Amino acid sequence: MATNYTVKVRPKDNIERVIKRFIKKTKKLGIIDEAKERRYYTKPSDKKRRQKQLVERRRKKDLEKRKK
Repeated sequence: MATNYTVKVRPKDNIERVIKRFIKKTKKLGIIDEAKERRYYTKPSDKKRRQKQLVERRRKKDLEKRKK
């Protein structure tokens, strides 16, 4: 898992804005997705199958874009 990430709170900074910044950075680094994946154990064969399905969906979507 990725290392801990911190956000510096600036003077006169709204707490909601700081939280928003933190969430944005963690999503960009992929920490949120990784935590969701690690929540439950998935067999390696299931991971491969899901990865293949994802690649196939992307390929089909790309082909549809090219047709138009």
